[in-house]
Amino acid sequence: MSDLAIETTGTGMQPLVLIHGWAMHGGIFAPLVRVLSDDFSLHVVDLPGHGHSRDSALPLDPAAVCRALRGRIPPGALWVGWSMGGLFALEAARDAMLAPRALSLLSSTPRFVQAPDWPLGMPVAQFDAFEQALGTDYRATVERFLALEVLGDAQAQADLRALRHAVFARGAPDPAKLREGLGLLARTDLRDALPAFALPTLWVAGRRDRVVPPEAQRRAAQVMPQARYLELPHAAHAGFIGHADTIAAALRELADRRP
Repeated sequence: MSDLAIETTGTGMQPLVLIHGWAMHGGIFAPLVRVLSDDFSLHVVDLPGHGHSRDSALPLDPAAVCRALRGRIPPGALWVGWSMGGLFALEAARDAMLAPRALSLLSSTPRFVQAPDWPLGMPVAQFDAFEQALGTDYRATVERFLALEVLGDAQAQADLRALRHAVFARGAPDPAKLREGLGLLARTDLRDALPAFALPTLWVAGRRDRVVPPEAQRRAAQVMPQARYLELPHAAHAGFIGHADTIAAALRELADRRP
């Protein structure tokens, strides 16, 4: 039996899975859950070390998490991954037992950190500074990351209040899992794998995102055979908080698409 916490809610027939980002938990999706609950059966996952899964023995690894979700998530679901959660949604698409019918990546990217051939990521020095600070004061590091997530958003102050209220609402994340998450972000590069994901996919970017450049998401969509790209002009990294209605409408449209 998996020790991952999954909150199931909603009255719709179509299953939809929500996977949160680094240092957060499924409760952060409350704005989306409110506007989608009549349309979908929502499965909101807390990743290992986060939220109600804080004491999970699972590693923070996409393949391990997807194996643990087999039998608990209906096949044919729409998978939605925000930021780091996008890596878990993409892994689910490679799992024949989960077999998503569609994907949506919210402010996510195939590679989070810059490389000589990939300027569309977080600068290595900035990423390393986060990693070093995590070992000194992880709460302050998480707070700084929250501020970065809303920077530039038209509703930045309101979004930051929402993030600060939510981040520790289910208890503090496990610092060891936070380090695992940074390691996952640092080493993952799915650019070459994207053309093989042949299912309806929607990349949603915030034009003001300071964590994941919108151009990274646009390029990802261009190389996937059934992908579309949506850019929210007034949103930053956590755009689903203040722009939930717009994203919900796009997800409903995605759910209606046929391969």
